[in-house]
Amino acid sequence: MIFSQSQIDQLVEHARDDLPNECCGVVSSADGVAVEVHRAINAAASPLRYEIDSKDFLRIYNLIDDADLEVGAIYHSHTRSAAYPSQTDINLALWPDALYIIVSLAADDPDVKAFTIVDRKVSEVALDIT
Repeated sequence: MIFSQSQIDQLVEHARDDLPNECCGVVSSADGVAVEVHRAINAAASPLRYEIDSKDFLRIYNLIDDADLEVGAIYHSHTRSAAYPSQTDINLALWPDALYIIVSLAADDPDVKAFTIVDRKVSEVALDIT
């Protein structure tokens, strides 16, 4: 999926805004191009895990569906660990066609990485940023 630098910056900004907790959200897409970043509420309100609030996810999903777009990516942050899916992240990966993006704030410079997670198998995907 192709992202603008502005969209990646939005993910990092959301991660910083939600500290000390993990942030989460959805990126809508069309034809392999990211369209919009949709911030979601982390119902877990935790620095160690995320859970997209079900009502918020339904709201976002309806916006995406009404616009004839797709759920292109699901993102969240890691406040203290690397940008790699935890076992919990893998267990919660229920959208096999979506990318899973993790913004790590463990170091001074944020690290943003994308993955596919299909049948609990994790594969890193290069971010295409224009």
